[in-house]
Amino acid sequence: MSQGSGIAKFTFDIDRKIHYRMVVDSLGTTFTALSDPTRRAMIERLSRGPASVHGLTKPFALSQQMISKHIAYLVRARIVIKTKRGRESVCTLRPEAIKTVSDWAISYRRFWEESFDKLDAVVNQMKRAEVGHGKKHVE
Repeated sequence: MSQGSGIAKFTFDIDRKIHYRMVVDSLGTTFTALSDPTRRAMIERLSRGPASVHGLTKPFALSQQMISKHIAYLVRARIVIKTKRGRESVCTLRPEAIKTVSDWAISYRRFWEESFDKLDAVVNQMKRAEVGHGKKHVE
């Protein structure tokens, strides 16, 4: 193996690890943002269209400061974009962030479905074996 190809492989491995860490770190931030019921309610509201910060504050018995912290967390997680319209701040949902979570979950869904199918096959095999042993005892 030439030295050049070793460097290329090393660079590829580093790039892949960096990409993986970025995706995982991004998912971690997104899941943390989604873990709070207030932020999930805000996302639900924003799924119907943009809303002012003031409009997002109304349904909650929280201070403006707490609402601002929740919004800042959603912005930091790249779930929400906050823009200024004159004197008003408007929040808009970024569906791509939710799609990233969905894509990640779908990959694990396949794993779990396959695992449950295998478990189901083993349980059915055990049941058939029990029935077979039961008949032998009766005869």
